[in-house]
Amino acid sequence: MNKKLIIALMVVVFVGIITALLFSSNQPNQSNQPNQSNQPDQQDQPLVDDTSSTKQGIQMVVDANNKFAFDLYSQLNKTEKGNIFYSPYSISAALAMTYEGAKGQTADEIKSVFHFPEDNILRPNFAAIYNDINSNVKDYELKTGNALWVQQDFPLLSDYIARVEKYYGGKATNLDFINESEKSRQTINSFIEEQTNSKIKDLIPPDFINKMTRLVLTNAIYFKGTWQWEFDKTNTQNEDFEITPNNIIKVQMMNMRPEKASFNYADTEDAQILELPYKGNKISMLVILPTKDLASIESSLTLEKLNEYKSKMKETELDSISLPKFEFDSKYFLKDTLSTLGMPTAFLEIADFSGITGKKDLYIDSVIHQAYVKVDEQGTEAAGATAVGMTMTAIMPRNFFRADHPFIFLIQEKDTGNILFFGRVVNPAS
Repeated sequence: MNKKLIIALMVVVFVGIITALLFSSNQPNQSNQPNQSNQPDQQDQPLVDDTSSTKQGIQMVVDANNKFAFDLYSQLNKTEKGNIFYSPYSISAALAMTYEGAKGQTADEIKSVFHFPEDNILRPNFAAIYNDINSNVKDYELKTGNALWVQQDFPLLSDYIARVEKYYGGKATNLDFINESEKSRQTINSFIEEQTNSKIKDLIPPDFINKMTRLVLTNAIYFKGTWQWEFDKTNTQNEDFEITPNNIIKVQMMNMRPEKASFNYADTEDAQILELPYKGNKISMLVILPTKDLASIESSLTLEKLNEYKSKMKETELDSISLPKFEFDSKYFLKDTLSTLGMPTAFLEIADFSGITGKKDLYIDSVIHQAYVKVDEQGTEAAGATAVGMTMTAIMPRNFFRADHPFIFLIQEKDTGNILFFGRVVNPAS
């Protein structure tokens, strides 16, 4: 056989191998059950199906998230005395995936607490928000991801798995909660830590996963943005921050004299409201600084009140802006809080999550949320993560401006007003 023919045959074989590899790598996973890998494949967040989304539908889902943001703040305000910070979007996303498998009263209560619209509106428009968050804008970093972690021999309905992946990007992964509880916990925690740029560590505590755990649903969200108008570090000084009239501390106060910039701003009788945009002008921080103290505005702070504040804001040239540097994290175990808000059935053994397995054999054991925020002269870094742990029922079916005093802040998508993070600063130095 001559040399040219040998070379030609080798080329044909090589091309055939490459073609086969490419073809096999592009084929979808035909199995309806979770994959066997240790972690979901989330190198690039997959786009989800938002083909039926509309501008009006997106706003309905945004309004639902924002209403929950204020409902949760009202509850946390009753029990938390210091700083507060959380991601209403992260909690809503994790519970939306859980809601997809709820039926009857269980579903009705979750829907009411999270103000979810009808399924045909919720699914494609939640998907549109997910895609927008993961759109890889060059001026800032913003990303979110969902995942299902399933006991390896525990079957889920193929329809449930398909819906969660189609509309929420939540891929399922098998773990062995029964025999390797600690290893499973570490796997999920490592995945969350990676998604949040190491800002959310040890989301799931040692006692969260046990031999009865069958499903854990997680969401993570991460944001890092630079101020459109940065604070000069040389102007940052130790200044007074009045926690109460009798408790005044020294904090690192950032100061700016914005000679060439104007800001969206309002000065009402009860508060000053300032919007600080991040580069790219799609994400901003809204600071609500009460004229008197937090108590004077907290009881009336609702989504409607926020919209009233926003309606009064206009581009204003300010003489100076002062905002304290702060960095803190928070962790909430939300079982009692969500029950109080109106969804107790989901946490009882009578819960109906038959849309997940086809049986009434699951209930929510715990909902954990953890968040982190850092605000300095350059910008803001924030992260949040939520885990919903679902356990087998014990009784099985037979078949199975000058912000020198406490203030509230939120990080939002400017176009929609979607609240990504919500917080309160009582003590910037804690």
